[in-house]
Amino acid sequence: TDVTKTIDGVKVLDNISFIMDKGDKIAIIGQNEIAITTLFKILAGEMEPDSGTVKWGVSTTQAYFPKDNSEYFDGVDLNIMDWMRTFSEDKRESYLRTFLGRMLFTGDDVYKQVNVLSGGEKVRCMLSKMMLSGASVLMFDQPTNHLDLESVEALNNGMADFKGNIIFTTHDNQMMETVANRIIEIKDGKIIDRKMNYDEYVEMMRQKAGNA
Repeated sequence: TDVTKTIDGVKVLDNISFIMDKGDKIAIIGQNEIAITTLFKILAGEMEPDSGTVKWGVSTTQAYFPKDNSEYFDGVDLNIMDWMRTFSEDKRESYLRTFLGRMLFTGDDVYKQVNVLSGGEKVRCMLSKMMLSGASVLMFDQPTNHLDLESVEALNNGMADFKGNIIFTTHDNQMMETVANRIIEIKDGKIIDRKMNYDEYVEMMRQKAGNA
């Protein structure tokens, strides 16, 4: 509600408000990626707005996939299994392997040190952590960066099948077409909220351009 945020002297979010309804899977689009990432950080509680409020339903839990995950890995002297343990109440290896296995970490892979992982492996760790959380609202800021096509497809299918809420941004048009039922565009710090899927949005913009 009425969220405003200025970054480096530029007002990237200007008095924006929206309500996420049950079952919504919202794609955030726009040219200003700083504005989009700022919105995600505010929704995730990692950044305070200059003014305005974010309020989650009492029965919801949230998990956040940041665009930059370096703070989770840089200088962290743990293997993947022990890294996962830090986010889990259940510390059993067999339990944690079920989440890591879905992200293709099998056998001795789980004993690799997290500070030497590739970009794609780090993304897969973050996705395992999100699944482990069991959250009802998932927030993804550019989750397909560093992933190969097979992993992108698996993530896309998982997001489409997910029964809770999702708010995400991606450069992957296929993901937007198959996951989103609502498009929120950030433009000049304001939002344009459209309750339609991505195909309908693209068609509407094409018609607008044709009429211009």
